[in-house]
Amino acid sequence: MIKKPLKYNTVLKTFKIGGVHPPENKLSAQAPISVLPLPEQVIIPLSQHIGAPAIPTVKKGDRVKAGQLIGQAAGFISANIHSSVSGTVVGIDSVTDASGYARPSVIIKVEGDEWEDTVLEKAEAKKPGDYSKEEIIKAIAAAGIVGMGGATFPTQVKLSPPPGNKAETLIVNGVECEPYLTADHRLMLEHGEELMTGVQLIMRALDVRRAVVGIENNKRDAIELLTRLAAQIPGVEVCPLKVRYPQGGEKQLIKAVTGKSVPSGGLPIAVGAVVQNVGTVYAVYEAVMKHKPLVERVVTVTGKAVKNPGNYLCRIGTPISKLIEAAGGMPEDTGKVISGGPMMGKAVMSTEIAVTKGTSGVLLMRENESRRPAYRNCIRCAKCVSACPMGLEPFRLMLLSEQGLTETLEQERVMDCIECGSCSFTCPAHRPLLDLIRLGKNRTGQMIRARKAKNQ
Repeated sequence: MIKKPLKYNTVLKTFKIGGVHPPENKLSAQAPISVLPLPEQVIIPLSQHIGAPAIPTVKKGDRVKAGQLIGQAAGFISANIHSSVSGTVVGIDSVTDASGYARPSVIIKVEGDEWEDTVLEKAEAKKPGDYSKEEIIKAIAAAGIVGMGGATFPTQVKLSPPPGNKAETLIVNGVECEPYLTADHRLMLEHGEELMTGVQLIMRALDVRRAVVGIENNKRDAIELLTRLAAQIPGVEVCPLKVRYPQGGEKQLIKAVTGKSVPSGGLPIAVGAVVQNVGTVYAVYEAVMKHKPLVERVVTVTGKAVKNPGNYLCRIGTPISKLIEAAGGMPEDTGKVISGGPMMGKAVMSTEIAVTKGTSGVLLMRENESRRPAYRNCIRCAKCVSACPMGLEPFRLMLLSEQGLTETLEQERVMDCIECGSCSFTCPAHRPLLDLIRLGKNRTGQMIRARKAKNQ
């Protein structure tokens, strides 16, 4: 008997301003999640999150187990770091990460796969309603969970709104609008029930009665599966979305799902929304139900010349070279290796950089794809303005950044830029808009922080 496709609301929602539609290239969408073998050594950065780096709790020569705390959160906005393997700490040193910055890291020689006794193989025989709000948030903080869509903001902070703010809606980000990446898609397909448990746990932590899972319409199998599962849970629904980049941006997703606009400089909680990536939701399930800290994640390895594009569950700290080997090795015509996707990812200097909590993908681009055309003078076509999902003027922000006019950049709302790359993608003159805007945004942020520090 052939099952009829599940019907859902065909009116696809989306955000209202800007956006582009780059080629999707979801080459690994049908590849089931594979478990990557353990490497010989892991390099675990103590700063895998927004906020203060964790303080090491181990030293050279110490024996550690998988799931053991090796870095203690340093302050309110910070996150715990755990060993992803069992073995011996061979050093604590500064190691270059995907962004090109040297970060303090714990280097561990792998000597097996022995886990902390507190970590459970099977989930506890409890329901989400059996846990209190405080128990859930405490478990999340202890597990070192951060936003796994790339932002890496500590999750326990996000689930603790400041006084005077009340969450009304939990929005689960299953959009995965970045071309090539499919890790979240596979996670939804293969762990739908666990995700729904995680949704209920976060709803309880936030004390909200409504949750919406936003998924783009190019993932109809995930929409259908999660719609069936959501139908059994009061207050949970799935919202099919139009395929449009950057639909997965926090502010764009909120606008599409709720119709509300987050004010300039404001946070989602200002409009009663809290957004969590599906990877984060799954990590919450494991932290609460299995007492398992965030020590592994699903990473997409892909590219047009890659022999076996796939999705791999790997331990934090694994060199990306091991992922590339699992996908069939480095193609001969590789011109660039990118951590993340082609729109917001960053080219890496070495394939020995480590997978972190925020690593969503490894993209191998061919030589002819990775070359940047020589850029020309701006032709005043305003395509970048039309493409900007934040309603900014990228051509002007680039010019102001080149001239070092930081105060004017602040006035022109450069800090509202979400660095999606839509402007660079659409520019017919191939101008490096995002690169210069990102530089100007960095300098403006430094100026704002210095001003605040001076006025305190």
